Amino acid sequence: MQQISEELLRRNQNAFYVFDTAVLKQRIAYLREHLPADTAICYAVKANPFIVRELAEETERLEICSPGEADICMELGVPSEKMVISGVYKTPSSIEKLVSDSRFAGIFTAESVLQFRLLKELSEKYAKNLKVLLRLTNDSQFGMDERDIRHIVANRSACKWVDIAGIQYFSGTQKTSLKKYGRELRYLDRFLQSLKEEEGYEAQELEYGTGFPVSYFKGEESDEEALLTGFSELVGQMTSKPKLIVEMGRSIAASCGRYFTHIVDIKQNCGLNYALIDGGMHQLVYFGQVMAMKQPYLSVVGKQDTVKDKLWTICGALCTMNDIVVKQIELPDISVGDVLCFENAGAYCMTEGISLLLSRDLPAVYIQKEDGTIYRVRETTETKEINLSRYERM
Repeated sequence: MQQISEELLRRNQNAFYVFDTAVLKQRIAYLREHLPADTAICYAVKANPFIVRELAEETERLEICSPGEADICMELGVPSEKMVISGVYKTPSSIEKLVSDSRFAGIFTAESVLQFRLLKELSEKYAKNLKVLLRLTNDSQFGMDERDIRHIVANRSACKWVDIAGIQYFSGTQKTSLKKYGRELRYLDRFLQSLKEEEGYEAQELEYGTGFPVSYFKGEESDEEALLTGFSELVGQMTSKPKLIVEMGRSIAASCGRYFTHIVDIKQNCGLNYALIDGGMHQLVYFGQVMAMKQPYLSVVGKQDTVKDKLWTICGALCTMNDIVVKQIELPDISVGDVLCFENAGAYCMTEGISLLLSRDLPAVYIQKEDGTIYRVRETTETKEINLSRYERM
C-alpha cells in the first residue's frame, strides 16, 4: 500500500477514503493465479462503484443491480458487453431502455418467471437477441426454483430472440468452508447434468457468486491460498464443463481501500479512555462487526512505529451510543488532530453506511494510481440538501 502524502492530509480536514489501484490490480492478479484456468471474473459494482473504471479494464464482467449502477457504468464508458444486468427487482422501464438501445450488448439475468417473460416480450418487441442467465435460488427470495427453470428451458424453442446462456447462482458471503463449496458445486453439477439429460439443454455458462471471505479483524485470518486451491480442485471434479464466471465484490475491493478519520476529542469517562472521531459507523462498515467487539487493522498516521501503551475506545460523531467503531484497542500516545487509518475499507463502507443520519457530510473519495498520482473522484458532499424539506405543493 502506497504512502499518503502530507498534502492530501492537509487538504482534508474531514474523513475521507483512498482506493489504491496498485493493490486492486495485484488482487486481481492473485485471484487469477489461484482460480481455475480460464475462469472469468465478474465484479459486483455494489461493493464499490468508485473503482468501476479501473475494474472494467481488469475484469471480464461487471454485475449491475440497479438502474443507478447501470447509469454509472454507462457514464464511465464501460463496454456494454461487459455488463450483467442483474438484481432482484428490475425496473421495467429501465430494462426496456437498455433493450431498445441498439448499441447495448449486455447480459440480463432472470430472477423470476415474470422477469423472464418481460425479457422475452421486449426481445420480440425490438427484434433483438438477448443473452440471459437464469438465476437458481439458494432457498431464499432470490432467483427461481428448479421447477421454474426447467419449465423455461423446456419451452426455450418458443423464445426466438432469447439466448439462455446458462445459470447464475449466489449463496452468501464470507464463506470459509470447503465442504460448503463442495456441496454447492456438486448440487450445481447435478442440476446442470439433469438439464442436459432431461431437457437436451447444455448450459454454456455458470456465473457463481462464491462469497470468498475477507479477513477484516485481527485473529480471524484464514489460509486463502489453501481455500482457493481447494475450490479449484472442486471445480475440476465437475462433470459438466460450462464457462465459469466467478462473481465477487468484497473479495476484490476490500483490500484496496483505506478510511482516514481525524481524532476531534479525547476524554476519560469512568476510567475508560475515549477518542472521538469525525467519522463513525455511518462511514465505516466491516462485515461481521458487532458493536465494535472485534478489532480491525488500523494505525495512527505518522505514529506507526511508536510504542502502543494505552487502551482506547474509538467513537464516531453520531449522537447514538451505538456509534462505537472499536473498543479497547491499544494505541500509541494520541492527541486531537491525529489521523487514524483503517485498512480493508474498499468494499461497502461508502455505500452501506447510514450516511444520512444527522445530515453529516459524505467523505471525499480519492483514487491513487500505481505511479502515486491521486485523483479526487468525489468531493466532500453535504447531505443537508437531501434531508431538507422543500414543501412543494402537489
